[in-house]
Amino acid sequence: MSYVLVAHGTRKQRGVALVADIAAAVSGTLEQPVHVAFVDVLGPTPAEVLAARRNEPAVLVPAFLARGYHVGVDIPGHVAASGHDDVTVTPALGPDPQLVRALVDRLVGAGWQPDDSVILAAAGTSDKAAMRDLHTTAAWLSATLGSRVELAFAATVEPSVADAVAAARERHGRRVVVASYLLSDGLFQDRLRASGADVVTDPLGTHPGVTRLIVSRFARARSGVRSR
Repeated sequence: MSYVLVAHGTRKQRGVALVADIAAAVSGTLEQPVHVAFVDVLGPTPAEVLAARRNEPAVLVPAFLARGYHVGVDIPGHVAASGHDDVTVTPALGPDPQLVRALVDRLVGAGWQPDDSVILAAAGTSDKAAMRDLHTTAAWLSATLGSRVELAFAATVEPSVADAVAAARERHGRRVVVASYLLSDGLFQDRLRASGADVVTDPLGTHPGVTRLIVSRFARARSGVRSR
């Protein structure tokens, strides 16, 4: 069986390396190789990775924190183009309670304090289902922290993270902390760092909770394939 982890892609080498680190951590837990593919910016594409492994069933996990165009359109298109006729595609990673726990860990590790204003910073999307996923995550994080968390975006839609930071500081007059709801480093994380926030957390990246979540996606799909 082939295991394929599909990420967005970035020109930032540290972001590409981080995705490789995630795959390595997942591979170590599964004790099986995990192949990496990208839907944008660089290759190999999911179609290329799957086409090279048409002789065995494949499980593909979209390494995206919400549904959206890449998950709903790009990945199915790549699966069809690959010619592989036995591919199981799992849901996107989010929303999921494990991601909320990872966000809280990142906040605590960065020095978050209970009276800080918190902004959940996502990549941004025009997809309505993905937007619902992001609002769900923001609501869960609010409930966990015990205070309202605002949602803002690094691209595509408003409010921008920089505007949300400025508004929160003007409204509350206290520290503003941006919780990065990104998987890897890259252009969007750079925008969070330049937002004017007092604290910006690291991407979720290789947080153990992310590794466990991806492993569980692969394991459940694998069980379904073997039971057919």
